[in-house]
Order: sequence, then C-alpha cells, then structure tokens
Amino acid sequence: MRDSLRSTVFSLLLGLVGVAAVAVVPSAAPAQDSTDFRAYLESLRPKARAMGIRDATLDSVFPTLTPNPRVIALDQTQPGGGAYSPIPNFEPYRRQHVDAARISRGRIAYQANRARLARIEAETGVPEEIMVAIYGHETNYGSYTGDFDLIRSLATLAHEGRRRALFEPELLATLKMLDNGVPRSRLIGSWAGATGYPQFLPSVYLRLAKDGDGDGRADIWTSEADALASIANYFVQAGWRRGQPWGVAVSVPSSFDRASVAAKTNPARCPRVFNRHSRWLTMAEWRKLGMFPASGIWPADTMMATLLEPDGPGKTAYLLTGNYRAILDYNCSNFYALSVGLLADAVK
Repeated sequence: MRDSLRSTVFSLLLGLVGVAAVAVVPSAAPAQDSTDFRAYLESLRPKARAMGIRDATLDSVFPTLTPNPRVIALDQTQPGGGAYSPIPNFEPYRRQHVDAARISRGRIAYQANRARLARIEAETGVPEEIMVAIYGHETNYGSYTGDFDLIRSLATLAHEGRRRALFEPELLATLKMLDNGVPRSRLIGSWAGATGYPQFLPSVYLRLAKDGDGDGRADIWTSEADALASIANYFVQAGWRRGQPWGVAVSVPSSFDRASVAAKTNPARCPRVFNRHSRWLTMAEWRKLGMFPASGIWPADTMMATLLEPDGPGKTAYLLTGNYRAILDYNCSNFYALSVGLLADAVK
C-alpha cells in the first residue's frame, strides 16, 4: 500500500466514514494526573533526540504544557460509524458544501491567485481548481484554521493513551517543526493536530510543505502561495495524473445490471468508502453499458474508472478515475472527495 500520508491517520483520528457529523461535546473529561503527564513528556526525550530535536527545544516547551480536558472530550465523542451503520444520501451534504457562497469565494480566490496557480499547475500537473477546492473545503479559503495549541493538544492525546500510536508521532513531528524554527505562535490548529490553510498534520508538513513564494520558508499559515504549492505537492506524491479528470457525472440506464460490475476485492483500508465503488472498467466499456455523461463529453476511451452511485439508483452517478483516489488520499470520504471535485468544477 502506498504511504497514505495524511488521510490514513487523519481519517482514523476523526472517525471519517463518508459523512460529516457534529458531536455534542461534554464540558469536561476525566482529569489527567499532572505528575504522570510530566513523566510521559520526559519519556519522549530519547525519541525526540533520535529525530534531531534539541534538548533546549524540549526544555523550552515541556514546562509550559498542561493536559487539555476538552481535547480528550472531543476525541471521545467522535462518531464511530460502525461497519453496518447506514450511509445517508450525498445530496444534502453536497448542497451544504458546494453552495453558492463557497463557489463564489472560490472564484475570487481563483482569480486572485491565477498567476501562481498557473505556474504550479504547469510544474505539477495538479489543476488550479483542485488546489482551490481543497483550500475552500479545509478552511473556507483561510477564514478558519483552528485555535488549539497543537503541542498541548497532541501531548494530551498521546498521554491519554487510547490512540497513542496515532498521536505520539504527530506530537514529535510538531516538536520537530518548533525545533526547525517554526514559531510556537504558528503551531495552532484543530484539536486533532491539523494546521494551516491546507490543514496538514505535522508529519505531512515535514514531508510535503513547499515554499511557493520564494522567501525560503514554507508558511502554510499566512502564505496562500505556500499553501497552494503544498497542496499540489501532496497530490503529486499521492499519484495525481496530469491531464486526467477526477471523474464525470453520468446517468445510469434503468436496466443496468449492477451485479455485473461489482468489485471482487476486499479493500485494505477505508472499506466503507471503497466498498461502494464498482470494479474498474474503461470509459469505452462504461459507454457500451449505457452510461451517458451529463456534459455530453466522454473522456478518453482507454481511461479507467469505477462507478459510484452516492444517492442510489435513478440519481446522478459518477465515473471516478485514479485522480479521485488521490483526493481520497487527502481525506478518505466519498462525500468529501465528491464535493472537492464538484467545487473544483464549479469554480473553474
């Protein structure tokens, strides 16, 4: 399996199952013992040193940290989405996330960044509108990036221990960012560790953040140029194919035999996402089965695609290419990936 970079960790952190949910957050969680918390932080020193993090950096930050009970409460109330729980229709989510206001703001961001977007697309093959759509979905074009102290939040979650294997590496990555010179004031984001305009996890920032404006820094918190270049770099590493669409909306004939195209493999990750996809066929094969694109335009006959009917038979369906899988790598949710693609198309 390809290193899934951000999505495997982040979808596990947030319990993503293809549906956005709002959890009712308790006002408090059980307090963590401060002595044990300090001992846990000190136990990280060998791992931090192995990453090249200086003791002076740890000495400057460890004494300032205390557990954050609200973070524990947020983590414990994430929706689980059991293997057999029903998945609602996509259309209500689409109306909420690909709405007129988000499209309008996306077009403004698109026009304001055209020169740098065109340059990044020429270099990477990642379409301008895909970069803008990710920016729009993650932080509403930079209007909200989170207000949690990343180091405190991740230290709390790692110490709590329920999902230490996920949170401890992100805590260490955040400490590495601090040691590399990223100001503590920049290390702000979601309760689960996502930060900046692209909402990168710290480990992803260390791998993939790019300097898009030539000032020698990868500032994904205040520089749109850096954020957009970093998003594009993410997709390059996720396998984005130049010149290929993410997918096309199609109508499915009423006589279509869905069993004939059912996938026969058991997905290794995100089964609730990938089990909704058909097996791969070429666009020419889909056309022979009676599919018809909403735009009236077919991609290349040899292009491979899977079928997804997010609202069930009789509603708009989508033929999804390998580039759709790259969007899923960013966030393993069909609703998220479809909305990114549809917002990108509307912005363009």
